[in-house]
Amino acid sequence: MKKLTEREDQIMQIIWRTDGIFIRDIVEELPKPKPHYNTVATIVKILVKKGFLKSTKYGNIDRYSAIIPLEDYRKEHVEDIKKKYFGNSLTKMMAHFAKQEKLSDQEIEELITIIKSKKS
Repeated sequence: MKKLTEREDQIMQIIWRTDGIFIRDIVEELPKPKPHYNTVATIVKILVKKGFLKSTKYGNIDRYSAIIPLEDYRKEHVEDIKKKYFGNSLTKMMAHFAKQEKLSDQEIEELITIIKSKKS
């Protein structure tokens, strides 16, 4: 699976939150300064070519929806980060985030519960 550019990722984050969306609505969701409609349309067409999106015709306009679910994209790229930066060690990766994020006691308890539930 190809990695998304920063702008592609920004657009995909919007699309993943919807069942389908029109380009004009994507433009509205983007932060200021908003890119031109044609710029967003070009990026969306690239995402279609890359296999991330599909389009459905509604009259003379297209509605776009994700082909690749967020969870699939996230899983692949988290695995890549784990291999690249943490020697493929989930323990090292989790320790890094636990130290960096200054987790609350409640968050630590939630993680412990999740880990314990995976063991059984």
